[in-house]
Parts: sequence; structure tokens; C-alpha cells
Amino acid sequence: MRKQRDIYTSPLDALVAMSKQLSLYENRRGIDSETFFDRYQKGLVGDDVESIEWANAYQHYIALHQQLESQLRVAA
Repeated sequence: MRKQRDIYTSPLDALVAMSKQLSLYENRRGIDSETFFDRYQKGLVGDDVESIEWANAYQHYIALHQQLESQLRVAA
């Protein structure tokens, strides 16, 4: 399986892309990403490829969100 690597011009572009990706996972599984990730961390979700990718995407989303929040605080 070949991995795709996307390059974004800004953290905001990356955050929007991650939000779209998370939305796809949420629609497929019928739960929101925060709930999924909580269950994943507690070992209540399997370690299938999609779950691992979803967990990684959620962690990336959280990191981007925190980065943007921090930049906005500095700018304000």
C-alpha cells in the first residue's frame, strides 16, 4: 500500500484538510472523533489500519488546532 503525502501552504489549510478527513471517518463509523479517540486510548477499539489512521489524524488535528490557537493569542 502506497502512502500519500500532502503538503499544505499553511497550518490553517492543513487543519481544514484534517477536519474533512476526520468527518469521513466519523460518517463511516457513526461517532465523533473525540469519542472514538477516547475509546481508542482505553483499548476499546481494535488496532485495524483505519482505526490507527483515524487516531493519528485526530492527534494531528489537535496539534494543529493548538498551534493555530497559540499563534492567534500572540497576534491578538
